[in-house]
Amino acid sequence: MGDTGIGTLLIRLRTGLGWTQQRVADEYNALEGRAAKTGKEIGRYEREARIPVPYTRRYLAQVFGIDIGVLDRAVAVSKGRQGGDKAAETVPARPVVPSRSGAMSVADAAMSADFARFIAQRNADEFVVEQLEADVARLARAYVSHPLMELYIEIKRLRDGAFELLRGRQHPRQTADLYVAASRLCGLSAHVCLDLGDYDSAATHARTARACAEAAGHEGMLAWVRAVESLIAYWTGRYEQAARLAQAGRHHRAPGSIGARLASLEARALAIAGDRVGAVAALADAERSREAMPGHDEVPGIFAFPAAKQFAYAGTSHLAVGGREHVQQAIVSAGSAIRLYRSAADDDQSVGDLLAAHVDLARGHLLLGDLDGTEAMLGFVLDSPPERMSASIVRRLTALGRELGGPQYGGAAHAAHLSERLQHTAVLAASPAAHPPELPT
Repeated sequence: MGDTGIGTLLIRLRTGLGWTQQRVADEYNALEGRAAKTGKEIGRYEREARIPVPYTRRYLAQVFGIDIGVLDRAVAVSKGRQGGDKAAETVPARPVVPSRSGAMSVADAAMSADFARFIAQRNADEFVVEQLEADVARLARAYVSHPLMELYIEIKRLRDGAFELLRGRQHPRQTADLYVAASRLCGLSAHVCLDLGDYDSAATHARTARACAEAAGHEGMLAWVRAVESLIAYWTGRYEQAARLAQAGRHHRAPGSIGARLASLEARALAIAGDRVGAVAALADAERSREAMPGHDEVPGIFAFPAAKQFAYAGTSHLAVGGREHVQQAIVSAGSAIRLYRSAADDDQSVGDLLAAHVDLARGHLLLGDLDGTEAMLGFVLDSPPERMSASIVRRLTALGRELGGPQYGGAAHAAHLSERLQHTAVLAASPAAHPPELPT
């Protein structure tokens, strides 16, 4: 294998075991302890569209049960081939005495050589891109479970850094990867603004995320950005548009859980808009998408749509559809979401979805006339720190508090007291003290 490049070597090792590229990625992720690689990325290494860095080679050596030196030597062979053209530029040409026309051709060739050197001047290599992708994956997973103040500054810093890299020079393959990373970081910025209730800024970040995804030709991110735009429309009261944006996202051919996310968003928006038939059909589509999920999500956390989140959305949709049967189904769905999140790893427990599911459970019990059950379900929410509550949770609490204070409860002391507690919690969560002083604009 002395003259074998890294791509050919990886293909031989994989096919010798009878594995798919995704199987190699799964084995790698099991060793590293996180979803760091996909089958698509293993394919890039095999095509030598990207050269695995030393950190990655260490785990690949363990996956295939070989010495890392074998991979290092193969990388050296590949880099030697890639650098062959550059090395040739330094070989002195055979001296000639050019004619006038010959002088012109020599000068012309010099211009080509200058451009080749310009191409070689890069401000980002495969290690820089791979580190940026790892940082994005870490932030995406942490986003669902960590306080916003811990993350938003780093999201902004990395996003601005990706913009700066894209303004420089890099290999076209790395440019595409940088655009995808920039799209995801803009998507995270959009979610920050969405959770803080700054919907105009969220829309701006979402548009930039979509532009970056289009520049990279990344179908998965194009679909995901449509989901964010659907969320923005939903929380600004444009429910029909929210449903249309979710439908538009479903036209993109993307692997992973995005299909279930978009169908769930469509169902919730249609239910609020009063289209019960359409909402129920979209809920069924979401369930089918989850059961037949093609491939894995490239990035975890906020970019994934686990079953727990789908159940949380289904609970809200069933409540909006209304009727005793759907209210009972909402209670089942919200309860399933809570159980699944509680059994997940700490970093995968979405605080926002846990709060939303508890509010939906409380409202479900309220609609069934069980005020004690309503209070019991709200205990988790009322005991949570106000700074962990997003703008959408504040709105849910405010609406439920008003409902409890309505005439249907005849001013009952129990309902009135619970309504006051909800309104107080919502005011605390909406106060400036609960939010970061500066948004990642």
